[in-house]
Amino acid sequence: MTDEGNKRRTGAALIWALTVNYAGMVALAVAVNLTPIFLTTFSRELGGVAGLTNEQLGRIGAVTFLGLIIGILITGPLADRLGAKIFAILGNVLVSVGLLILGTSQSYEMVLLASAVMGFGAGVLDMVLSPIVCALQPEKRSVAMNLLHSFYCTGAVLTILMGALALKLDWGWRNISLWLALMPAAVGFCFILLKLPPLVQHVEGRMRLRELIFKPFFLVAVVALFFGGATELAMAQWLPAYAEKQLHFSAWTGGMAFLGFSVAMAVGRIGAGILGNKIDPYKIMLFCCWGSVVLFLIACSPWFPGVALTACIFAGLAGSCLWPCLLGVTADRYPRGGASMFGFLSTFGNAGGIFMPWAVGIIADRSSLATGLLISAACPLLMGILLLWMRKHRGIES
Repeated sequence: MTDEGNKRRTGAALIWALTVNYAGMVALAVAVNLTPIFLTTFSRELGGVAGLTNEQLGRIGAVTFLGLIIGILITGPLADRLGAKIFAILGNVLVSVGLLILGTSQSYEMVLLASAVMGFGAGVLDMVLSPIVCALQPEKRSVAMNLLHSFYCTGAVLTILMGALALKLDWGWRNISLWLALMPAAVGFCFILLKLPPLVQHVEGRMRLRELIFKPFFLVAVVALFFGGATELAMAQWLPAYAEKQLHFSAWTGGMAFLGFSVAMAVGRIGAGILGNKIDPYKIMLFCCWGSVVLFLIACSPWFPGVALTACIFAGLAGSCLWPCLLGVTADRYPRGGASMFGFLSTFGNAGGIFMPWAVGIIADRSSLATGLLISAACPLLMGILLLWMRKHRGIES
């Protein structure tokens, strides 16, 4: 075969490998974004006459992200040693099983179990997809991360659209869960056929986590990602319920607002991926942090429902690049970090996804959802402060 033929074959293999990983990110998005659409439905159908409390509804998202973190922590140390492929397959299978459990749930406790299984599967995927794509495209990690994570938003859009249609057309949340279970099962099968590169290709080998945790820059990045995850997921997990319960829109409108939020996130991540070759990613992240603070404050003004809901949607655009850009700049700083590094970062990012949505629910039970989301504005503010430090010290530490 000629050199040109080899290049075409290699290019086609790369495109196919990236496509399967992007589909895996869509499966991850299904696991995370399906239950928030049905929070008020769960309250009515599974909570008896009084319905479920805001804390109980917030617990569903918290359990999802607790499972996600456990999946990351278990997978991280093993993926560097055993390879990513087996875990990519396992993650998709677990998401599919969780959706099957959700589709047959008859109680709040079963919904929690389904959320935990889906979250665990999503954690396994979250652990391996980013380092796989970095290994596939080592020369442009920040851009690659934004593009990969834009497919999370694409998956969220598709999930929300199907969930909203299920509400509108009275298909039932159980039926849509069962149908969606087919998708991650198919993606898992595609991973079986896929050949993947080693997660660390650098000649010096992998940098161990115990080396990284003594690096001040890395530790600040970890805390910053906690606030980034909290910024993104506080709004994402509560937007449909906030639109319906606090702003007094219909469930359909709340679902469409969540859809708009996810579309805005996809646009933001694709845009950040394009601009990543031209603009300093720290400038992009800082602009998005300050923009998120402003939009959260506007969103928490329930006496102007239309303006507040619009701000909720645009908060998706502002917060879109924080997670993938931070992963990208950290991977550029420590290219030998491997799956363990990504796992440690993602653990704290998703810890923000546990803490803030649950905290919003607890505050809402004592005050209002608007107050809970207002407190969330502290997250992008604190992240912006940490990013200023990281930008100042990015060229100092080895």
